[in-house]
Amino acid sequence: MQPLLTKNRIESIDLLRGLVMIIMALDHTRDFFHSQALVDDPLNLNTTSPVLFFTRWITHYCAPIFVFLSGTSAYLQSVRKTKKELSLFLIKRGLWLIAVELFIIGFLFSFDIFYTIFGLQVIWAIGISMMLLGLLIWLPFRLLLTFGLILVLGHNLLDFYEKANPQNYSVWYNLLHHFGIHTLWGKHQLLILYPFLPWTGLMILGYCLGKLVRIPNEQYRKRVLTIMGFSIILFFIVMRWINVYGDPVPWSVQKNPFYTFLSFINVNKYPPSVFYMCVTIGPALLFIAWWGNFQNTFSRVVSVYGRVPLFYYILHFFWIHFLSTVVFFLRGHSFAEGIAQPQGFANFMISGEGFSLGIVYLIWIFIVATLYPLCKWYDTYKTNHKEKWWLSYL
Repeated sequence: MQPLLTKNRIESIDLLRGLVMIIMALDHTRDFFHSQALVDDPLNLNTTSPVLFFTRWITHYCAPIFVFLSGTSAYLQSVRKTKKELSLFLIKRGLWLIAVELFIIGFLFSFDIFYTIFGLQVIWAIGISMMLLGLLIWLPFRLLLTFGLILVLGHNLLDFYEKANPQNYSVWYNLLHHFGIHTLWGKHQLLILYPFLPWTGLMILGYCLGKLVRIPNEQYRKRVLTIMGFSIILFFIVMRWINVYGDPVPWSVQKNPFYTFLSFINVNKYPPSVFYMCVTIGPALLFIAWWGNFQNTFSRVVSVYGRVPLFYYILHFFWIHFLSTVVFFLRGHSFAEGIAQPQGFANFMISGEGFSLGIVYLIWIFIVATLYPLCKWYDTYKTNHKEKWWLSYL
């Protein structure tokens, strides 16, 4: 069997990242096109259906794997960069990603030229975590690994403080560990969806994983990844069953066993709990271990999205919102109606309007398929122009 490393890339990582990028588009398509998207929470067990629940739940895999593999990619760059070069690159790219989040993705998400809301979502989390990682990679490897484990496994200790002190926390605390909205000036607000503490811990662990996936002994690597993946899943099952620590919302008995199971796996994303990270990263490690270097038409197509994740991420937000805006006007709404809507989500949307879940799935497939040619072009361009330094920032 050929080694997993191919031309300094790891095929299973590109494929996994491509899969989660495609799945991610499903959730964002649902946000903009589903009739119930702005009406109710698809994870609300009192009102959801199993199909709607899993349409939302499966996308839980996207953000943590995206962040985790960003850390792994950072380690893999150490093959061709000195530690000083890597540190500076991570800090600069982190700053760039935060700017992209605030000014590019923020606009594409909202179509609000006044930037009424500055949202800190997953690209912000990657950016700030990348900056911190750029400073932390100077630590000894074992100390860095220990620090990452402490952040991931220990951050839910703050849940006890938050439960005992329910209040409007400061912007600094919300940036660290809690969802929050803060007024900046006038009507402008800061929406903190991704507090960075647990995400930084996850990126650090992804960085440490890079040392393992660079080991040339494929059988050893596969065995270790498999043990790690199953151990994380077992840890989730046991600790979730105990129901004391690991998620701010305990599971509970529901109207039937199936819905009780849904409660069991319904873990907290904002911020990502220990259990949220376990139930997503455990299977991800198994995927990396078992897929190996196997390639077919499916993997080659999907991997294209995984090799240009930021490019795809920016494009898919524009394309989804543009198409939903077209639908908004086709329904007979005016421009004034579009910008008069509350700014909590996006312009050119009205709560309660939209399509059935089946139609949403068809729109999702269309969006992903139509973005492929551009992603393929950019992937080829990057491959053929490695001398262009700025390509590493997109």
